[in-house]
Amino acid sequence: MRGFLSALTLLLSLSSAALAGPKEEALQVLERWAKAFTESDVDGIVKLHAPEALFMGTASKSVVDKTEGIRAYFENALLNNRPRGAKLIDYSALALSDTVVAVSGLDQLTGVREGNLFSTTGRVTFVVAKRGTDWQIVQFHRSPVPN
Repeated sequence: MRGFLSALTLLLSLSSAALAGPKEEALQVLERWAKAFTESDVDGIVKLHAPEALFMGTASKSVVDKTEGIRAYFENALLNNRPRGAKLIDYSALALSDTVVAVSGLDQLTGVREGNLFSTTGRVTFVVAKRGTDWQIVQFHRSPVPN
């Protein structure tokens, strides 16, 4: 019986993965990104970005195009004002091809600064591309919502 249940579980997970399209797979990457952000997991968030990713964070003064720059950004952003949180609150995903998906919308970041909880809403765009068998963030931009 245990063997049957294991086989059934494997079959169901394979069939659900087969049903997932580019949008769903790209959104899974963004779920992992938000989880890594919330856990202040710098290594985890950096690994989700492609080595050649273009990155423009809220506090960026220029386009970052190297993994080391993305790491430095998140070391500063995530290792301060903890605990942190991130979630997409409104977004649209557009499959540009079977291997590239653009996601744009609004996110909400939270943290603690000087003992006070803060929350900020931003405009965010991710471009997620399939590289081999993995999906990775190849472009990221976040900016504050204008007053």
